[in-house]
Amino acid sequence: MIATTRPTVSVNESRLFVSFELSAKQWKLAMTSGFSVEPWVQGLRAGDLKKLAQLLTRGRARFGLPADTPVVSCYEAGRDGFWIHRALTQMGVTNQVIDSASIEVSRRARRAKTDRLDALKLVRMLVRYWAGERQVWRTVHVPSEADEAARHGSRERTALVKEQTRIVNQIRGWLATWGATVPRRRTGRWWARVETWCGDALPCPLQERVARAEARRAVIADQIAALDTAQRAVTATAAIDSPAWRLVQLKGVAAATASMLLEEGLVWRDFRNRRQVGGILGFAPTPHQSGDVAHDQGISRAGIAPLQAISIQAAWNWLRWQPSSPLALWFARRFAQAGKRARRIGIVAVARRLLILLWRYATTGAVPAGAQLKAA
Repeated sequence: MIATTRPTVSVNESRLFVSFELSAKQWKLAMTSGFSVEPWVQGLRAGDLKKLAQLLTRGRARFGLPADTPVVSCYEAGRDGFWIHRALTQMGVTNQVIDSASIEVSRRARRAKTDRLDALKLVRMLVRYWAGERQVWRTVHVPSEADEAARHGSRERTALVKEQTRIVNQIRGWLATWGATVPRRRTGRWWARVETWCGDALPCPLQERVARAEARRAVIADQIAALDTAQRAVTATAAIDSPAWRLVQLKGVAAATASMLLEEGLVWRDFRNRRQVGGILGFAPTPHQSGDVAHDQGISRAGIAPLQAISIQAAWNWLRWQPSSPLALWFARRFAQAGKRARRIGIVAVARRLLILLWRYATTGAVPAGAQLKAA
């Protein structure tokens, strides 16, 4: 999402502009005081905040700025997350975390790229941004420490479900090479009862491999169950009229769905309108118009992957548990009798509309039209 960050100082006030090019071992800093001033590039060991403070002091002196000159900085969102932003803020620096995909790049077939060049480009774009060129890039909305930590639960569950599916598919593949299939009901040492294409038992090495895979899958299943229990406990103890309490009151919205939606930022991202909600999903249209040529390129897909997946799941659940709602009736009228491809397209539209409805319900309490609530 586009953050609501705005300059807090006058455009005529002098300031020190600093950009960071981050890596695991070293940070590259580029500093300048404005347009037509050659940037000064320095390096320091990654995470050395004491050296960083010294460089900022030296930067002010180098450009002839007073010791209390405000410092504004930026860096690209990446593996370091937001702790650097919080550290800079604590040092009194006005920082912005930049969406890397929104940065302008040369379209030449080959272009030079080094940490120094990237830092220089960022600091020059930072000057343009503070001079009033708001569209030079997009900034990332920085969550609070509590909101950032809360995301680990739902993201861990997503990763575990994928790992569980991968193991089951592996077992199916191993058995398929012997003309066998995985039974629907799997209890005890089920692999010992599976027969090959000719009615023989599976070879001992294969049985042992399946046993080890099943042991791993059982551990993962226990961890998923523990996370589900924790998510249900959180939603069950949520305060009345809180976003979590509201969402789980809707039929078709489970505790896991509500937890993931909230942890991924349905509320803390502070959306200002429905377009921003649709934009964070990446389900917005991407038109292409040039001269007489005009066509739609489909949805952008430039959204948060966990939020996209849970939104699609929530959309299918909504059609099942809220069949009389206007949204479900619209899907039935437009896509229910169409082919599979059309239904897949339609469910994306339902997911986008549903997320907007859930956002309004979670933040304002406006119940989606025609929605049924769970019995008390």
